[in-house]
Amino acid sequence: MTPLDPVTLAVLNGRLVQIADEMDATLYRSAFNPIIAEAHDACHGLYHAQTGATLVQGTSGLPIFVGAMAFAVKAVIDKVARDGDLAAGDTYLFNDPYDGGTHLNDVRLVRPLMRGGNVFAWLASVGHWLDVGGNVPGNFNAKATESFQEGFRIPPVKLIRHGVMQQDIIDILAANSRVPQSNWGDLNGQLNALDLGERRLGALLDEYGDETIHAALAALSARAEALMRANIAALPDGTYRCDDFLDNDGVTDRPLKIALDLTIAGDRMTLDFSRSAPPCDGPLNIARSTTVACCYVALKHLFTDVPANAGCLAPIDFVIPDTTLLGVSAPRPVGGYTETILRVIDTIFGAFAKAAPERANGSPFATINALSLAGWREHGKRWVMFCFFGGGLGGNPEGDGLNHGNNPISTATIPPLEILESLYPVMFTQWALRPDSGGPGKHRGGLGAIYEIEALADGATDVFLLGERGKYPPPGANGGGPAALNRFVFETDDGEAIPPLVSKVTDVKIRRGQKVRLETPGGGGFGDPATRDPERIARDVRLGYVTAEAAARDYKAES
Repeated sequence: MTPLDPVTLAVLNGRLVQIADEMDATLYRSAFNPIIAEAHDACHGLYHAQTGATLVQGTSGLPIFVGAMAFAVKAVIDKVARDGDLAAGDTYLFNDPYDGGTHLNDVRLVRPLMRGGNVFAWLASVGHWLDVGGNVPGNFNAKATESFQEGFRIPPVKLIRHGVMQQDIIDILAANSRVPQSNWGDLNGQLNALDLGERRLGALLDEYGDETIHAALAALSARAEALMRANIAALPDGTYRCDDFLDNDGVTDRPLKIALDLTIAGDRMTLDFSRSAPPCDGPLNIARSTTVACCYVALKHLFTDVPANAGCLAPIDFVIPDTTLLGVSAPRPVGGYTETILRVIDTIFGAFAKAAPERANGSPFATINALSLAGWREHGKRWVMFCFFGGGLGGNPEGDGLNHGNNPISTATIPPLEILESLYPVMFTQWALRPDSGGPGKHRGGLGAIYEIEALADGATDVFLLGERGKYPPPGANGGGPAALNRFVFETDDGEAIPPLVSKVTDVKIRRGQKVRLETPGGGGFGDPATRDPERIARDVRLGYVTAEAAARDYKAES
């Protein structure tokens, strides 16, 4: 058929993205779990019928999920090829982190859209369920040494077969969670999102025809590839290296190196992680598919004009040996994947800063600080609160970093304290910006935050934390200074205590009236602090962003 004109292509792109956006909104409005309903820790997209490659993603879902889902959909395609018996409406459920997943809480649903007896595309939904068994409520087990200690693992199985829900699978899921009702609500929200996506895409195909939509999807992918090649070709050829470190793996207190050699050669880029640390004992490992997915997120941040589909990865070569912690297989624990992917993204940003220093940013705070509190209610039911928290983004060529933002892996929002307080027996006694937490620079890094939480339950409240940046602060760029380190404190009968592994906590209990306090990092600074505008320094001091002592130390400012 003749190529689509630009106006029609733009209209169809908007319609396709809107389908994924509506799927996102459907789940957000119906999920039981605040991490989905409020924080939007979920995503939806459309995927290629034969390869599983990303065709369309929503604008409000987590980008890290979109990249990983391409591998997940391919796992379903391979299963269908082995098993056969695919019918319209069949829906596969799984959470396998080694086969297109991320960690066990992220439960994926994949369904074909059938046209004339053939698969036109796959629709997929992923959301973070609150609890999937394992040794630790909420599943962020910082001491896990194998995936069996992190929760239940499900390979791709048919949840819906020929239009019939498989109750046996539902029963298994419910029996292996501390909060089965929450998971049941999230599952139904995801199924409703798939139902809506199926209707919307079917209507679009009926309106324009299958061939036209096929042509539009191919054109959008080709444009993404062309734009990515142009962006790469504009950079100077060469190899640019960046090393960064994780504090520890939660089991052994020694650093883990994440190392990247980024090579530009014409219009192609190679990301080589061969120098990274070997697989670790604790849950800071990730699978190859997760590493590729977070590279996709980093590149989208660097090249913002490139459409979000698989075409943007066509000129990228990945070297991710299985001898590193970035390419592991079962049963290596992967529950803390968020911390490792953030460090991978940091190394890509750091290497890119050497290729194009004028476009560099200071590092973001780069830890989600996965905090779980759990206990028993008076009537004997379990409660599990999981939340992630914000920090500062890096200073950049245009100005100071954002205060109290979210990490570059997502468009998620930090759940409001009012929602958390209404659902769980806790009270936030502090939720504030953290002075002096942003890295100094011509453009200061954004500020981190202070969160203090008091336990209100009569019984003991279990405390679990899986975070990072407790030993290696977010670095600055182009002469900017590092941000403050992450800090976690919990109250005991003998006063405040700091965990031995700094950013990882298990086996801690607090009683009613006792508190935990999380002080998150800011972002790294950009440019020489000596060149910062004195008026901006004075404004920072006046607003309490920077203390007078820090201004004198970092900027040589007079008090």
